[in-house]
Amino acid sequence: MFVNKHNSDLTARIIPCLDVAAGRVVKGTNFKQLVDMGDPVTLAKKYERQGADELVFLDIKASVDKQPSALAMVRDVAMNLSIPFAVGGGIKTMDDVHRFFHAGADKVTLNTMAVAQPELINQIATQYGSQSIVVAIDVNREANGDLAVYTHGGSQRSALDYRLWLQEVVDRGAGEILLTAMHKDGTGSGFDCDLLADFGPDYPIQVIASGGANKPEDFYDAIKAGADAVLAAGIFHRDEYTVADIKEYLIIKNIHMRTIL
Repeated sequence: MFVNKHNSDLTARIIPCLDVAAGRVVKGTNFKQLVDMGDPVTLAKKYERQGADELVFLDIKASVDKQPSALAMVRDVAMNLSIPFAVGGGIKTMDDVHRFFHAGADKVTLNTMAVAQPELINQIATQYGSQSIVVAIDVNREANGDLAVYTHGGSQRSALDYRLWLQEVVDRGAGEILLTAMHKDGTGSGFDCDLLADFGPDYPIQVIASGGANKPEDFYDAIKAGADAVLAAGIFHRDEYTVADIKEYLIIKNIHMRTIL
């Protein structure tokens, strides 16, 4: 089912993340202290113009508040966007998955429900293909050094073994892993390159690094450490850097990137 992720035709990707709560894009620190950052469609169009390779929309309150995902937002984004985008949050059944794809999403992202019902990964991969399913893993480096997997928007620690869960996600047919280092999220201290170093050139699926971006060098460090794509939110939402700024830096550092024609 899988091909080597470091095929020479593949380029590193820059992916702005739009965390959505009550129809607005928000940003916090360590998944808390959320601040309104703007309208999701407006931001999506801006990032496409800047050269984003993909976008990820995460309804970060859906699992906590048991709110239905905002399909109207997905339709609006699909009508205004030509680059691929993934949507997650509140997906509980294959019917939910069907609705997301019917609304225009290119990929779906599972986190809490991947843990609660891991067979959903298999079902999506079988029906829509592995490229359509991203499993988000929120991992926190605890005070004692343990790596703990969290669900429900980062609010509940699971009993999963982090490395065994990684392997299970691969075995069940996920196309990508979105790995968020919770202890880095919103801190601006750079990505957890020690975590990323576990994903060598022979790792069978793509890995998206998330949590801690502050400057262009952080993106370079993450890609060199083992990430196939790098996701960030705050530095883009606050206009500290554009996607084009990051790509220009990476191209200078001899990282193969897609550029705007």
